[in-house]
Formats: sequence, C-alpha cells, structure tokens
Amino acid sequence: MRRKRSVTESLGSVVLGFQVIVVFLATLVIFGLEALPPLPALGGGALLLLLMVAAVGTLRYPVGVWLGWASQIIFLASGFLVTALFFVSAIFVAIWIYCMVVGQRMDRRDSINQLNQGEPTT
Repeated sequence: MRRKRSVTESLGSVVLGFQVIVVFLATLVIFGLEALPPLPALGGGALLLLLMVAAVGTLRYPVGVWLGWASQIIFLASGFLVTALFFVSAIFVAIWIYCMVVGQRMDRRDSINQLNQGEPTT
C-alpha cells in the first residue's frame, strides 16, 4: 500500500520536476554562450540538478522544502550569468511560492477535517 502524499509534497514535486528540465536546458545555454568556463557551467548545473532531485526525494520532510527554496534562489541567481534566466526563474519562483502556500493551506484543512471526523492522521 502506497503512502498518502501531502498536497504540498505533490505540488512541489511537480514544480521541481518540470524545473529540472528547464535547469538542464539553462545549463546548456550558459555553457553554449560561454558565460562561464565549461567545468563551472556544467558542474554547477549538475550540482543544482542534484539539489533539486534531493529536494523532490525529501519533500515529505521540512528539509526537502528548504532544499526546494535553496534551489529556487540558486536558479534565480543564474540570471546574473544570462539575463533572460531572471525572467524564467522568476516564473518558477512564483509558481513555487503559490504551490507551497496553497499546498500547506490544503494540508492544514485536511488535517482539521480528519481530526473532526475522528480519523487518525498519517
């Protein structure tokens, strides 16, 4: 039987999953435009991708949400290398904020509903 995932975990996973694709492509853009030397461009992109994958894997815990926030900040900082990435990363930061706020609100509501119905919380 599968574990029931929280709304915050589900929404965060979707956002980070799509963002992994965009970060991979942004890494190739930074490399292709020679905004950084090859090793820092590709290595930094790979580290950010690993951070995001780690965040997806740990979103059920508070540390996963913090890793997600850290990855958003790092991706936003990539705009200093290629200005267009400010726009792209700002969109993902906005989506991340929305998903975290709405997800936590829905999780809180679900917890209250379960307590009112006498069901055990998981």
